[in-house]
Amino acid sequence: MKKIAVIGGDGTGPEVVREALKVLKEIARLENFKYETQSFDFGGDRYLATGQIITDEEVAQLRNFDAILLGAVGHPDVAPGILEKGLLLKLRFDLDQYINLRPVKLYPSVDCPLKDKGPEDIDFVIVRENTEGLYTGSGGFTYKGTANEVATQLMVNTRTGVERCLRYAFELCRKRNDKKMLTLVAKTNVLTFAHDLWWRAFNEIAAEYSDIKTDYNHVDACCMWMVKNPEYYDTIVTTNMFGDIITDLGAMIQGGMGLAAGGNINPQGVSMFEPIGGSAPKYTGQDVINPLAAICAMAMMLRTIDLETAGDRVEQAVMRVTPQMKSMSAGKMGYSTHQVGDLVCKTLTTD
Repeated sequence: MKKIAVIGGDGTGPEVVREALKVLKEIARLENFKYETQSFDFGGDRYLATGQIITDEEVAQLRNFDAILLGAVGHPDVAPGILEKGLLLKLRFDLDQYINLRPVKLYPSVDCPLKDKGPEDIDFVIVRENTEGLYTGSGGFTYKGTANEVATQLMVNTRTGVERCLRYAFELCRKRNDKKMLTLVAKTNVLTFAHDLWWRAFNEIAAEYSDIKTDYNHVDACCMWMVKNPEYYDTIVTTNMFGDIITDLGAMIQGGMGLAAGGNINPQGVSMFEPIGGSAPKYTGQDVINPLAAICAMAMMLRTIDLETAGDRVEQAVMRVTPQMKSMSAGKMGYSTHQVGDLVCKTLTTD
């Protein structure tokens, strides 16, 4: 019995999670596995009502689950940063979800903004370090509010944190396909302390993986080449901040946020899966948001909790649904949110 914690979250989050759970129910029936879910109200409405986001005791409770499925975080009546830091970053740090995993894959008949690029050109994965770097919150203000104000935000990297991320990336690259090329993305020519650690660890670990071809890009060059030659990439490993940036670029070249799914992974603990497009509050309750990213996030979840065949079947069903849709954009799909979920379920039963 698999135990899934469900956090619908804010805005359209509950709507897309509803469709992911609909597909989960259907694939569980087809693949004959059992699961149970428990919903949690962590999000903007709870914060506005109680002043509370999530407690340490509630985080501890989440450790008892096999995985977490998250809809979205972000409420128009809550100042930016409060929910993101208080829920997303807290869960990532407290549950030691030290890998952010982002597949970048163009599905059939999905419009790509890159000229002459198709599904055969865009199929790579980004491994982002998820608990260090600039996002640790180290730093602060001196003389705040004065003409002499100083603001510091420290980039914190540890050998342990860097190495475990790199090893995860090498292992993933080895399993992915026959290309077996791992590209480190950093900025070693300017960030000569923090990224020197990444560079040295990368090369030292590479000696243990003679079957993996290694490559290096400065992050600015990577942004150019992802647009010019996305077919070059296989597996990318990068730092927390740079990963935050290039994964959104990846989402655009795979057809937009409506298809972009991600996982916050603790290989030895509980992982959390989510569509990366945010809460899209202006579409709340209209039944027009694209649920495919949430469904793909659920497929990633299944693979991570040892239900790989089920996860693969869900992704294959999504790939057969995309050619039936007019667009991946909210309100332009040719179907409502719940109808897209129904299409995926119907496709599962006929595959």
